[in-house]
Amino acid sequence: MTHTTGPTTGPTTGPDPARYVWAAARVAVGWVFLWAFLDKLFGWGFATPAAKAWVNGGSPTTGFLKGTADRTFGDLFGALAGQAWVDWLFMTGLAGIGAALVLGVGMRIAAVAGGLLLLMMWAAELPLTTNPFMDEHIVYAIVLAGLALAGAGNTLGLGRIWAATPLVRRFPILK
Repeated sequence: MTHTTGPTTGPTTGPDPARYVWAAARVAVGWVFLWAFLDKLFGWGFATPAAKAWVNGGSPTTGFLKGTADRTFGDLFGALAGQAWVDWLFMTGLAGIGAALVLGVGMRIAAVAGGLLLLMMWAAELPLTTNPFMDEHIVYAIVLAGLALAGAGNTLGLGRIWAATPLVRRFPILK
């Protein structure tokens, strides 16, 4: 009779199912960023009506940032609302982070950039109305860190191919 102590961790052969959970989370979070970009760009009527689409002259940052006027950092974020450079930076960030996550490339940069974007959006809403400090922005930022640390781009993504390119081998931060 064999006696073991401690928890068992499952089978030692075969694929690790957690890799696929991280891959699914990667694609799902990537889609959240890409969808926000597409809806703000074209105004498909979900969060952005067609009349306020970026392609129709609307500002993708004005609605959210102007809505922070009565918040802790309302003056700062309100001053940024609708500025062309802020709109371009925001939209480029949404598209780049979303594409990187869906494809599984540039996970480190996507996690850092996405985390910073989410942290700024969280700060714009302070004080929170439903929780003293935690909301979906912080949860998404934590998930982004987990995706990068778990190498989630390597499963069902182009992460391994991307990491093997001369550019990424020379600059590993691009992994």
